[in-house]
Amino acid sequence: DPKIIVKPTKGQIEDLIVEILKRVKKNQRVLITTLTKRMSEDLSNYLAERDIKVSYLHSDVHTLDRQDVLDKFREAKYDVLIGINLLREGLDIPEVSLVAILDADKEGFLRSKTALIQTMGGAARNVDSEVIMYAEVVTKSMESAISEVKRRRKIQLRYNVDHNITPTTIQKEIRKRLVEREIKDDSIDFMLELSKKDVVLPDEIEKIIKKLTLEMRQAAKELDFGTAMLLRDHIRNLKSR
Repeated sequence: DPKIIVKPTKGQIEDLIVEILKRVKKNQRVLITTLTKRMSEDLSNYLAERDIKVSYLHSDVHTLDRQDVLDKFREAKYDVLIGINLLREGLDIPEVSLVAILDADKEGFLRSKTALIQTMGGAARNVDSEVIMYAEVVTKSMESAISEVKRRRKIQLRYNVDHNITPTTIQKEIRKRLVEREIKDDSIDFMLELSKKDVVLPDEIEKIIKKLTLEMRQAAKELDFGTAMLLRDHIRNLKSR
């Protein structure tokens, strides 16, 4: 579990940029969570203006595009990824050494004890993991979440000492992106969008099912089960028409 630091909100963005640049020098990544779509967009634009490689991931991003963004993030084509609730989705990105939580003291669903613990877990795969919570006060949710993570960290450190274990960053191979597979006529995105239409001709349905089935099997073969399940659901939907 990561180290936790609470910092004031005054000057938080400039402080965050300093922290980001520290990680960039080490070829590490940064996840930032905000409370609103507007805040995510504004921060993303501002960081881009400061020549930071950043991407904003929101709920409107197509599932396959989302995975593509995550892959590029791991490959350092982006150094920073910003979102609202994305950190609670169990992202498994070992390159992330910093999770920054803006407005950590704003009590609510996204800043509850459970949400904060899940969010902080976004850095747990990296040996240099840290969480910075920007807040003016320490709320009960923050206090409980920090206490729980510190408890886990203490247990882990004791276990490491007792068993002579030196923590290391988890190594995880970057999967081959779907967009890099050979797709002759139509992109998967086009197929999925076409499958959502209310009216699709029978010959089109058959063509889409065939293409998506091939991609589903390829995804499963590459152990990309999230994408495989997505494609499977679309295939079932088409077959039920």
